[in-house]
Amino acid sequence: MLISSPLQEMRRREAALRIINLQVKRRGRSHLYDLTGLAGGFPLQNGDISLLETYAGPAIFEEALKPLAKKHLGGEKFLALNRTSSGILATILALVKPGSEVVHYLPLPPSHPSIPRSVELVGGKYREFDDLNQFKVGKKTSLVIITGSTMDHQIIPEHDFLKVIEISRKQGVPVFVDDASGARLRTIIYNQPRATDMGADLVVTSTDKLMDGPRGGLMAGNADLIDLIKSKSHQFGLEAQPPIVAGMVRALENFTPERILKAVDKKIRLYQALKGILKVKETPTGVMLSPDDLIEELKQFGVKTSLYPEELANLFAMILLRKYHIITIPAVGMPGASPTIRLDMASRDAERIDINYIINALKGTIEHLFRIIEDEKACRETLYK
Repeated sequence: MLISSPLQEMRRREAALRIINLQVKRRGRSHLYDLTGLAGGFPLQNGDISLLETYAGPAIFEEALKPLAKKHLGGEKFLALNRTSSGILATILALVKPGSEVVHYLPLPPSHPSIPRSVELVGGKYREFDDLNQFKVGKKTSLVIITGSTMDHQIIPEHDFLKVIEISRKQGVPVFVDDASGARLRTIIYNQPRATDMGADLVVTSTDKLMDGPRGGLMAGNADLIDLIKSKSHQFGLEAQPPIVAGMVRALENFTPERILKAVDKKIRLYQALKGILKVKETPTGVMLSPDDLIEELKQFGVKTSLYPEELANLFAMILLRKYHIITIPAVGMPGASPTIRLDMASRDAERIDINYIINALKGTIEHLFRIIEDEKACRETLYK
């Protein structure tokens, strides 16, 4: 196996970051195309940096974040965290007791790995559903989690969202929504209400997904629950530090839905151009090529391999980065990240990359993959060198 552990996934990520570092140093940032939809940023203003102190920073920027968080997520109170995963962990630490159960409903498995890992950490039990007819909340259930949009941007139907909340409320179980990208995808493209407006007790979103904020988590919801989670986050150092909070403030001030809506048009043009060339599928704001799609591409051209689908996807992503300077999640993602190659037209860099360049890059990458697929040394060098 080329990739058999989280340690090897981390080595692959480190290799990708070395490539990005060299590319920026040699040719500048403009020759790099981050199409992950997770590029984020720190759109700070003049004078912000002088306020990024241990105590002055939170005093200033957490106050400024209040109305912006309220507008974006609703709820009674908010909490800024250093990652969405930190918010998930802090919530489970605060609300889930050993031996109790967490029930998770999502449009399509698997869940983000931080959810089952956090449940395991506290000694809880974990059940996952993607079929509303099978979804159940039991007497030992202490928390229900809903994923609004999966890692591959599968969106939960509004009817299912409301039904899960209804079932949970009847049992008196709090509902926590992992709306990392869904807080924007669901509301802007699918015209769904905010999670709190549908009755969720808690919601967390990522401030770098489909917006220009830092990689951080913004949580909102029931004030009493937020207080419990906030206490836990401070005990374990999961809270956002002043630079992240300041970045959230400026990103939310700058945020408008227009770029996401424009991305839909470019997505349609790209998808139409790629049909018949690669077995891509549409996402709300882009196209994606799954590991299983890559296997089908191999079969179509009579290419056989002993590699696992996920390994093929990682190889594809690393070739795409090395040869065409296009960043996708399987190249730079943390261990456990989705292996699907997703090209998100809502990414800031998508505004300056030509559709023909993307098409030629994908074709060239698949051809290169076919050439090295049976050469283990070449594959390892592609992933790790």
